[in-house]
This record gives sequence, C-alpha cells and structure tokens, in this order.
Amino acid sequence: MTDLFENYTSPWMNDELTMLRDAARKFFTSELAPEQERWEANGLVDRDAWTKTGAAGFLLAEMPVEYGGAGGDYRHETVIMEEQLRSGASGLGTQVHSQIVAPYFRHYGNEDQRQRWLPGMAAGTKVGAIAMTEPNTGSDLQSIRTTAIRDGDEFVINGSKTYISNGQHCDLVIVVAKTDPSQGAKGISLIVVEGATEGFSKGRNLKKLGQAAADTSELFFEDCRVPAENLVGEEGKGFVQLMQQLPQERLNIAQAAVVDMERAITLTLEFVKERKAFGQRVLDFQNTKFKLAECKTEALIARTFVDQCLIKHLAGELDASTASMAKYWCTDKQNQIIDTCLQLHGGAGYMDEYPISRMYKDARVQSIYGGTNEIMKELISRTL
Repeated sequence: MTDLFENYTSPWMNDELTMLRDAARKFFTSELAPEQERWEANGLVDRDAWTKTGAAGFLLAEMPVEYGGAGGDYRHETVIMEEQLRSGASGLGTQVHSQIVAPYFRHYGNEDQRQRWLPGMAAGTKVGAIAMTEPNTGSDLQSIRTTAIRDGDEFVINGSKTYISNGQHCDLVIVVAKTDPSQGAKGISLIVVEGATEGFSKGRNLKKLGQAAADTSELFFEDCRVPAENLVGEEGKGFVQLMQQLPQERLNIAQAAVVDMERAITLTLEFVKERKAFGQRVLDFQNTKFKLAECKTEALIARTFVDQCLIKHLAGELDASTASMAKYWCTDKQNQIIDTCLQLHGGAGYMDEYPISRMYKDARVQSIYGGTNEIMKELISRTL
C-alpha cells in the first residue's frame, strides 16, 4: 500500500514485505535522510553511509545468502528502493549498486567472482559501478571506443568513461569495452576493474543540474592491466548481456519515477492544505483540486502499470518493449507531475529549501539515463 492510495495495495505485497517496508522506512528516515542536505552541499554521500546501509541489511536484498545477500527477490529490492526515495535520501546510489551491478555477477559471473565481490557489496565495503557511457557515446553502446585487448593472462584497457554513477566511491566497476574492435557489437565484453588497479584513475566529481549528493564521475583507463579472470561471462557476449539486463534497469527507473510522483503529490497536498490565498486554502480553489485530481489519477495508472511489469519480471516474462514503455511513460509523467506540483507551491516551489524544488531538478535526468526516452520509443516502434 502506498501513502497516497488508501484503497490500492500492490498485488505482489505480503506481510513479510510489509515488515521489510516498515524497517526500511525507519532506517532511511532516521539514519540517512537527515544527512541529505549536507551531502548535497558536499557533492557526495559519506563513505560510511554505504557500510551503515549494508550493516542494516539493505544492500543486495535479492542476492543469495551464500554471497552475503538477504536471499530475497526483486520485490525486496523494490520495497527498499521505494522507501529510500520516499524518505528523500536519494544520494546513495543503491539502485546502481544492488539492482544493476550485482545482477551481472549473479547471472554471468563464475563462482569465484561471486565469492570475491558480492559479500563485500552486500556489506557496503565494496561499492559497485558500471561504466557504459563515453564522452562521445551515450545510448548507442555499439559505438564505444574503450578497448580491452588480451595480452597473455591479462586484458589491457584503454579509454575513458563519463557520467558514471558511484564513480567517486566505486571499488568495483564493470567496464564495457571492445575486446575485438573489428566485430562491432559482437566484440564487446564486460570486464571488472578494481579500485586500486594501476592505470585506472577517477576524474572529477561532476557538477550536475540535480541529484547533487549522488557522486557522478569521469573514469580513465590508461594501459590498465587486469587479470583475464575479471572477464564477466564470455568474451564477446557483453552486448547481449547488457541487452538482457536492461529491462530490469528500465523497470527500476520507472518504479523510481512512480515513487517520485506519489511523493510530490503528497508533499503538495500538505502544502496547499496549509497555505492560504484570497481568504481560503489553496486546496479549495477548483484549479488546485482538478490539477491534483489529474496527478493522482496518472500516478495510480503508473503504479498499476509498474506493478504488472514487476509481476512479469518475477516470472521472467518482462520483454524489452514493455520495459521501455514503462520507462518512457513513467518518467515523462514524473516530470509533468512534479512540474504541476511545483507550480501549486507558487514562489515557494522555486526555493531550494522546499523538497519539491530539489525533486524538480533531480527528476529531469530520468528521461535521459537508462537509454533516452527517444530510444525507448524507437524500441517500442519496432514491435508495431
């Protein structure tokens, strides 16, 4: 059940997940949310926020217990993610860490790699990142220029990546590179570079329009030698692996968008019930009621859509087109609803001290990363 919809319960929820939701809400609200403003001023979260979250059991919830995880499934990850975002503690990049990076090790890594990397990720002592985007390559992953050329028992990596989430704190980064540049997409592989590897360096922490507390970095690889055993899955299969995992990433972005819609409406309702204009509450104006009625309706449509996508995903039936629909539609609606809610705050909405102002800035990237919404429409159109 969400805070906004009293008569709607997600069909995948149960008593165990409700208990997890309550525990996650308490943790993120009391332990991390109070630090968010300071993190935004500093441009990144404290490093110990990762170990604190790991110790509380809120990292790698769907990983098996033998690898340090909680032994849950994607529903458990969803509940934790929703409560983190609902609390306003958005700086910690757990979505990338737990729901994007870790699944690559689980699905494609060998047993040694899982034992080496997943327990540390679950504890928060190793922060995960994935390096896809390059200075001249965004959604078109086939055009990446970073190379990883085999030299005996090592790969030698050369190239650069940018806009990498968790880039400053990362201890493990999955690098998308071409092991055979002559083969195009069939020459792409996924190789893990560990933080202290010679030839690997982290650039500046990039300043962004929004999400100020989320560290986002440039990464550089100059004759960076890594053991061949750091190859994730088969050589030349990286592009296929990326395509197989993108539906979950895009579903996750859509789910985050829904939480933001609901939070924006809830915050705005609280504001317009208290703020008065022309002798009455702002809520009592017909325009306010109609605008919020539209927002609530669209948020519930989005919620039911992503819930059905989650159920399909759990059954292994979420296709790329449907995930693209969810990502594109929900993030577009997220930006529209937050914009409407900011307008209903009046001048206060433009002030950074109000959460709606920060949400407005933070939400803009949702229609860009994970594949731009224009790319989502291209993918959907291929099914017509």
